[in-house]
Amino acid sequence: MSRALLVIDYTNDFVAEDGALTCGAPGREIEEAIAERIKEAMERGEEIFFAVDLHEKEEPDHPEAELFPPHNIRGEPGRELFGQVNNLYESIKDNPGVHWLDKTRYSAFAGTPLRLLLRQKEIHTVALAGVCTDICILHTAVDAYNEGFRIQVDQAHVASFNKTGHEWALSHFKNTLGADVQR
Repeated sequence: MSRALLVIDYTNDFVAEDGALTCGAPGREIEEAIAERIKEAMERGEEIFFAVDLHEKEEPDHPEAELFPPHNIRGEPGRELFGQVNNLYESIKDNPGVHWLDKTRYSAFAGTPLRLLLRQKEIHTVALAGVCTDICILHTAVDAYNEGFRIQVDQAHVASFNKTGHEWALSHFKNTLGADVQR
C-alpha cells in the first residue's frame, strides 16, 4: 500500500492560543502526536504534504471573507506552522518527499496539484492530520474519496474548536466515506 501523510492547516493562526482563528486547546493537544506521525512518515519513506491555507491581506471577494476573520495571511507569522510541527518541517523541507501546498479553499485538493502529485507517485491512501476536523479535514476527505483514494484518520491527529462538529466529521469519515478511523 502506497500512502501519503497530509498535514492540513496546522498553523499558528489555527492552533496558537492567540491565533486569528484558533481551534484552541484541542489543536494544541495534538501537537506531539502529529510531530510523531511526521517522524514515522519520514522513517517509512512516505510522501508528506503540508497543505496550508493562504490568504492575502485584502480579499473582499473570497468566500470566507464574510464567515471568518482574516487568517493565514501571506508573509505573516500566523501562517507559519505551529510549534514542533514547524521545527520538524524546517528540518525536513529539503527532502524530495516533503511537499508544501498553498491552498485557498477548505480542501487540499481544490486549486492545488495534490491529485496529480499523488497519482504520479502511485499513492492510493492518504492519512489526514491537522485542523479543523469538521472544515478543512472534512472537505479534503470528501475530495479524496471522490478522487478514489483510501482515507485514514487517527483521532489523535485531528482537532476542532467544535466538539460536536469534530465527532460528526469522524463518524462521517467512517460511515459515509469508508475511512479507516483509528481511535
